[in-house]
Amino acid sequence: MKGLDLDKLQAFLGSRPLSGQMFAGGRSNLTYAVTDGEQRWVLRRPPLGHVLPTAHDMVREHKVLEALSKAGFPAPTPVLLCTDVAVIGAPFYMMEHVEGRIYRDESDLSGIGDEPLHDLVLRLVDTLADLHALDPAAIGLADFGRPEGFNQRQVGRWKKQLDASRSREVAGIDELHARLAVDIPAGGPGAVVHGDYRLDNVLIGPALEINAVLDWEMSTLGDPLSDVALMLVYAGLPLQVSGGRATVPLKVAGHPSLREMSDRYAGRSGRDVSDLHWYVAFAAFKLAVILEGVHYRYVQGQTVGEGFDSIGNLVGPLVMRGHEALEGN
Repeated sequence: MKGLDLDKLQAFLGSRPLSGQMFAGGRSNLTYAVTDGEQRWVLRRPPLGHVLPTAHDMVREHKVLEALSKAGFPAPTPVLLCTDVAVIGAPFYMMEHVEGRIYRDESDLSGIGDEPLHDLVLRLVDTLADLHALDPAAIGLADFGRPEGFNQRQVGRWKKQLDASRSREVAGIDELHARLAVDIPAGGPGAVVHGDYRLDNVLIGPALEINAVLDWEMSTLGDPLSDVALMLVYAGLPLQVSGGRATVPLKVAGHPSLREMSDRYAGRSGRDVSDLHWYVAFAAFKLAVILEGVHYRYVQGQTVGEGFDSIGNLVGPLVMRGHEALEGN
């Protein structure tokens, strides 16, 4: 299996013969289901090439999962961390397998029903507010990031990420960064932020409960409104870009409006969300840079899985969305 040598993993674990498969849908770190016939785990490792500085850090992912799961937040419980690259060719960690379903298809979303979908999305918002309500120091994450000056550093960081991932001209992306850098919000008290929070990054149970929030590779301590804005941007983008009809969650019957989502977060968190336009614009820029990095790895032949051929098509519309947000639209 590309990216995971099961024989070497079996020898390292001292287990019975292993079988596994790669999960579909991941665009960055590679995720595999692994079983010895009785127990089931999920293994995460970095992509096969072009790893940007500070990205794809298995130690950080393991640390935040351990802290959040112990605090009672719906995150998978990690069971093993390995930083020895000799085992499978990269650092990795393993976590418990959590039952649940990821919704990436329009028929799945519309099949939920208008009211249940509405409630599910608001539950998604509530879960984000609950994450931001956690005291980082109290759960062992006081040193997980530097919330002071977070937005300023993010603007600089994602420009560097863009520069490290350039393989083509992207109209308007440098202009968007310049506009964002003019008036950067100071931000309020820091919180644990997910960094990539969206509907298809959660495992949903049969009663439409949120069993686990996944993909913590971008998590840190920072401005919680960055998570809120990214969630809103994702609501207007396709969950699936190949292998079927593209789904824009916001257009599925029953999905709450962006205003209802932001108002729900404000009510649950007690935070002021009256001026989200900068955060939404930055979220669009950040996501454009992330997807441009995925596109870079695709054209270099350094990633595996389906759907990567069309990821690059989303970058231009995201840049446009960022400009629109700064103009108050």
